Amino acid sequence: MTDVLIFDLDNTLYSRKRDLFSLIDRRINLYMSDILGIPKEQVDGLRRRYWRDYGVTLGGLIHHHGVDPEDYLDYVHDVDIPGRLGDDPELRDALASSSLRKVVFTNASSDYALRVLRCLGVESCFEEIFDIRIASFLPKPFPEPYHRVLGKLGVEGRRCVMVEDTLENLKTAKELGMSTVWVGEGDTPSFVDHRVGSASQVLSIY
Repeated sequence: MTDVLIFDLDNTLYSRKRDLFSLIDRRINLYMSDILGIPKEQVDGLRRRYWRDYGVTLGGLIHHHGVDPEDYLDYVHDVDIPGRLGDDPELRDALASSSLRKVVFTNASSDYALRVLRCLGVESCFEEIFDIRIASFLPKPFPEPYHRVLGKLGVEGRRCVMVEDTLENLKTAKELGMSTVWVGEGDTPSFVDHRVGSASQVLSIY
């Protein structure tokens, strides 16, 4: 039995074609080069290394550069969301049609996530936002933030559905007993239960 739908945010609740994350991507590069003074030619290599070792760029910046995570999150999420996203009545109607609990679980900040939800017109559809602070800035796909989210929700993994565009994050969810829905295209791995083209389609399954 399913009790909770857990939605990722970026490229999940809205289409990847909106290209919102590219704005954040540029802000991350600027933070590293302009704020931290890292030579621009080293930024891409460091980001790949930090993604590999820490799951997100922020983890490496905290460990190797002593970055204040709150300062970083404020800076990189200072982007023009309304320039890329708008009201989505189809998504809102789909979410409102379900009596299941619905939350957002993101590696971004809750302030940014709230701005995205408001822009899409779906803020009222979600009971809570769990952001990268949930496990002291340890991101998905590490298991600890998932355990923290489940603890906050007061449910077992088997009673949850994880909706994501990132396969690595769904793999962890499946290992914790969750049902998994991939918002994406391509070959579907064995740990994915359903593949959909948009988040609104999830509500026709659960």
